[in-house]
Amino acid sequence: MRKRSAFRNALEAGLARLLILLLAYSPRPVADWMGARCANLLDLAIPRLRRIADQNLSRAYADHDAAWRGRTIDGVFASIGRLLVAFARLPRITKANVSEWIRYEGLEHYRQAKNRGNGVLFATAHLGNWELSAYAHALLTEPMNVVVRPLDNPSIDAVVERRRARSGNILLSKRDFARSIFQALRKNEPVGILVDQNSSAENSAFVPFFGTPACANLTFAKLAARSGAAVIPGFAVWSREERRYILRFYPEVEITGDAVEDTCRIQHAIETAIRETPDQWLWIHRRWKTRPEGEGSVYM
Repeated sequence: MRKRSAFRNALEAGLARLLILLLAYSPRPVADWMGARCANLLDLAIPRLRRIADQNLSRAYADHDAAWRGRTIDGVFASIGRLLVAFARLPRITKANVSEWIRYEGLEHYRQAKNRGNGVLFATAHLGNWELSAYAHALLTEPMNVVVRPLDNPSIDAVVERRRARSGNILLSKRDFARSIFQALRKNEPVGILVDQNSSAENSAFVPFFGTPACANLTFAKLAARSGAAVIPGFAVWSREERRYILRFYPEVEITGDAVEDTCRIQHAIETAIRETPDQWLWIHRRWKTRPEGEGSVYM
């Protein structure tokens, strides 16, 4: 990877701080409008994102036409806009007003998992508002451990991490997280990990995902089997009717100890949740980038 210049980092960080300030302190309707415009600008400025999303949707929903795909991609960018607004306003979300932003559904699945006493592994995805879900859970129930990948820009990463931790959550670096996860699970604490992205071939397997084999890392399934922790799929999805998010927990995923089989089960749970609100998943990510040996790229 080419080294980033200090000037680029400083410029990006300055623009990010300005955007956060505008979204955080403007009246909510104005902030919502600005968030939507930012997402639209991203769509226009980087046309390959829409192209990737269209290719992904063509593969996952082969029986849907181009107009449906276009509306779904529009929804993806609208979802990104909502996420930007919520993220900027995280410091202003408290126990007193968090219910204005989000409510639970299926909390009993989490409570049952906690009662087992071996910790809880949240299998989550870039669906809806993954930033708000962890933040709100700390306010509504208890803090959790969140596995994060440091951003390329260290200045922006520092800003993001401060916001993520304001509700009491503990951030675990994805570069060295296994020991910290086991320590948290031994204390019967929850740990959230995003498991929906493309993986390199190392320590991974190709499992079904929307009808096409996708490369998925096996680490999550191995952690679950070794620790005995309960695996709960959980996502914060936007409700247009309520004008707030629903933090939805699903029934526990059975873990057999077979890492490939368990990864299939987890990815199936992710796919099931995405199918409920397909316009809120990050289709702009090249989920099928890694291919089996000898198979060409699925992206043009």
